[in-house]
Amino acid sequence: MRFLAILAFAVLIHWVIGYTMEKAKALEGESADMVALGLLALLLLAYALLIATPFVPGIEIGLALLLLQGADIVLAVYLATVLGLSLAFLAGKLLGADALITLFADLRLRKACAFLEARKDKSPDEHLAAFTARFPGPWGARLAASRYLLLGALLNLPGNAMMGGGGGLSLLAGLSGLFRWHWVLLTYLIAVAPVPLIVWLNGADGLAR
Repeated sequence: MRFLAILAFAVLIHWVIGYTMEKAKALEGESADMVALGLLALLLLAYALLIATPFVPGIEIGLALLLLQGADIVLAVYLATVLGLSLAFLAGKLLGADALITLFADLRLRKACAFLEARKDKSPDEHLAAFTARFPGPWGARLAASRYLLLGALLNLPGNAMMGGGGGLSLLAGLSGLFRWHWVLLTYLIAVAPVPLIVWLNGADGLAR
């Protein structure tokens, strides 16, 4: 039953991606009437939810909207991207270790359960100290100090879908206990900016260069 539930969720996500991509293409050339604006709002909401889902290539929808609508929609896509990543991070913060321990125990991942059990009652400072201690020499302190830069770089790393994509990375960041919400939001605002900025300055043609 669990396998069927996961399969059904994967099929649903695949259908939503296909449907939203089809509707995004249908927007090309339409006037900015109430119907088009309503459809656009729904597409942006679907995009934010998809990009928040681990291992789902939601960014393709954002790129399609930018290519079709250009600078007119760049701010909305930018904010929807930040919203989706923020939702994933907050989900990781709210999910907590107990839910993961239950999931991993069900999957017989005993080492992962033991690791989480040892960490679940620690404060953010204790999480950071434990993270720093896992690396030899000064590497732990350097990685801890630059963890927000590292998160931003991973979000822009080509092929990061293999690590869960933006949604998966943000979910893990929330689960880790290593990141403060306000600094994560600033990281998202900066890390997401390059592509929308290119479109804003050069139009949709900037993505094709």
